[in-house]
Amino acid sequence: MGIDPRQIVAGVLTVTMFVMLGDMIKRQHFDSPISHVNHAGSTQSFDENTDSDKNYAVNGDGSWKEEGAVLRSCWSKSILEEPEESKGFVTFSLTNGPEYHVSQITDAVVVARYLKATLVIPDIRGSQPGDWRNFGDIYDIEKFVSSLDGVVKVVKTQPAELSTKDLAVLRIPNRVTEDYIANNIEPVFKTKGNVRLATYFPSVNMKKTRVPENEERNSVGCLAMFGTLELQQEVREVVDSIVDRLKTLSRNSDSEFVAIDLRLDMLEQKGCQGSKKCYGPEEIARFLKKLGFDKNSAVYLTQSRWDSSLDSLKGFFPKTYTKEGIMPMDKKQKFLGSDSSEYEKVIDFYVCSDSDVFVPAISGLFYANVAGKRIGAGKTKILVPDDSASVGSSMGNYISRYVAKKTHMAYSCFC
Repeated sequence: MGIDPRQIVAGVLTVTMFVMLGDMIKRQHFDSPISHVNHAGSTQSFDENTDSDKNYAVNGDGSWKEEGAVLRSCWSKSILEEPEESKGFVTFSLTNGPEYHVSQITDAVVVARYLKATLVIPDIRGSQPGDWRNFGDIYDIEKFVSSLDGVVKVVKTQPAELSTKDLAVLRIPNRVTEDYIANNIEPVFKTKGNVRLATYFPSVNMKKTRVPENEERNSVGCLAMFGTLELQQEVREVVDSIVDRLKTLSRNSDSEFVAIDLRLDMLEQKGCQGSKKCYGPEEIARFLKKLGFDKNSAVYLTQSRWDSSLDSLKGFFPKTYTKEGIMPMDKKQKFLGSDSSEYEKVIDFYVCSDSDVFVPAISGLFYANVAGKRIGAGKTKILVPDDSASVGSSMGNYISRYVAKKTHMAYSCFC
């Protein structure tokens, strides 16, 4: 008896999601603070980074630079030739939350462009069986299609004549290169005619490449990563209502709105135990207090529901909220229900991208891709926690290295 190709597709997607979760747990260290003045007064570097000594986030006197305007995109469709007639289809699914969606979209667009194939708009799949949504449930379909006009041909649904037996299922590494496509994807595509992609993440490094990519590859990748995804209207309105309320609460007391990626389930994972890749509620509270944040600052946590372990943080900052405590009442049933995990992840990602200050308590892809989105929007106040912070420490010393050293790949996409 033959194997149903649909079982192969499902199996690959399941394995890929477990690999992604493993990558989230097996985290790289945070990018360390730029420097720290110890009690003896000497300056000590906290990593062996080969970046230059210049800190782009601070002024000459060490004070934190004010944020600038939204950056101008450096990519341009004008350098791209019109796509040739489609020679087949590239399909894929978005999985595991928006921090992964950004990268999965980028890889699929780059592959489709290289193969001169038609891209099928993906569905969205959660980590639980049956957790499935249409792309348009979360993202703006028309924006996605129009943004790729002249780059790749896009269809909204998979053609009826294209069955799973016509698809070669390929696992590809995040930030796929043209050499990888030529050697590992193109031969299969030429033989089979269509491919289904499942991106895996060998690392969560989002730093600029040291060897510049060719202009077309850079333009296609940058457009896909930063110019294709926008929230559909209802989800955008929920995010805006949360952000507006928290900013109002802070500004009424002349303070700032801080979003913290702090999820208790992740802190309990083995990869976080005894490691400074992750910080708990009280550690984050003390870090912010030492840097001079006012007790009236409004704080948003990506933790979905309140837990008693968060009380220590609320003791330092009384205006601390989870989604449950700050979301408009009439939206809770849809966006905080038992089957709403994908909505919750998306809300977290975009609230953290729009806050006055972002603090990642957990290292990983969420931090890296929120940082990229903030950099493009000119929102560079991203503070990386560190136990060495002392009362009166300069915030500029704890700004993310992605910003302070301009190492994030976003700086290859924005001018």
